[in-house]
Amino acid sequence: MIAMVSGVLLGLGVHYNGSPTQVDAFSGYMSVITNDIFLRLIKMIIAPLVFSTLVVGIAKLGDIRSVGRIGGKTLLWFMGASLLSLLLGLIIMSSLNLGGELNLPLPPGNATTGIDTTTLSFKGFFTHIIPQSIFDAMAKNEILQIVVFAIFFGIATASIGEQGKIVIKALDAIANIILRVTGYVMYLAPVAALAAIAAVVAVKGPELLVTYGKFILSFYLTVLGLWVILLLAASFIIGRRVIDLALNIKDMILLAFSTASSEAAFPRLVVELENFGCSPRIVSFVLPLGYSFNLDGSMLYMTFASLFIAQAYGVPLTLGQEVSLLLTLMLTSKGVAGVPRAALVVIAGTLSMYNIPQQGLLLLLGIDQVLDMARSATNVLGNSIAAAVVSKWEKELEEPAIHIK
Repeated sequence: MIAMVSGVLLGLGVHYNGSPTQVDAFSGYMSVITNDIFLRLIKMIIAPLVFSTLVVGIAKLGDIRSVGRIGGKTLLWFMGASLLSLLLGLIIMSSLNLGGELNLPLPPGNATTGIDTTTLSFKGFFTHIIPQSIFDAMAKNEILQIVVFAIFFGIATASIGEQGKIVIKALDAIANIILRVTGYVMYLAPVAALAAIAAVVAVKGPELLVTYGKFILSFYLTVLGLWVILLLAASFIIGRRVIDLALNIKDMILLAFSTASSEAAFPRLVVELENFGCSPRIVSFVLPLGYSFNLDGSMLYMTFASLFIAQAYGVPLTLGQEVSLLLTLMLTSKGVAGVPRAALVVIAGTLSMYNIPQQGLLLLLGIDQVLDMARSATNVLGNSIAAAVVSKWEKELEEPAIHIK
């Protein structure tokens, strides 16, 4: 929190006192800390951690029936949470009609979004899911492809008996080593948070919040509303311990928020959920799947952005079209898990289906960093709740390993 506040103050100081050239240079230097150092360190951990923990988790689940049962419960929660996020965004944006109030000029017809939508093809969906090479998938941090291979590998490892136990023990040790590395990397988290906030404030300044203030405020309030709904829904299953869950993961939520990357929180989140009392084998199964299929914050943003752009251009949508839009976003989003700026890819591909100009994304690209902060934090919370709920359903939610004072 201290780093985030300091980052805002530092960014404002550079914005008002520096020349445009100095501001650009400052932003470039700050991005070295966040993108070139901290997030790269995090990404070097993701692939080995996802593979080792997921294989161990599946192998410890036992037979294929256990994998199917827990996988079914996990996907059931994911689909419900995704539908809730999309529906909430649809209701709020339809009620507020924020885009209709902007009266912004249309972007030129030759304007481009810089976003590739070819990944939304039917062939691209399966190409992205099935790895051609596990080493290529790990090199590119393709989480969904790693998950697919790890599921096959984990089931096969469990099926060969004693020989498989040797591999499981080795991968369990690797996972513990990677988590220790994570602890070392996390010492840089406050510095990365300060740099990330300072960079965006220095470039955009307070004018960013003035110009799009109403949209940002509405989105953030809706995000808080989604948090409350998700926590209340979880409370019906895990009871008052939902408060302890929020306290356990609060630092990870702040890290995801300040760096605008839910990946930054992933390695440490595994530890915090186990400290809360979630079953390690379920955490190692649910969390990687959640990072591919359960992006609640991104879902909420998709309906917000799509309807905002339609309203800004005066493109009318019937109730049936809005429901169709919601279902389309829900399905297409599952095919681009792990794609950089996946939410924007999905939106760009969906807009054209409803005769909404794709160039409308240019209206939101300027504030995407600010919105991405809330999306990332929500994704972390949603996946944490999913892991706790599935652990409870499987009657494997233990008392916390570390008590919050």
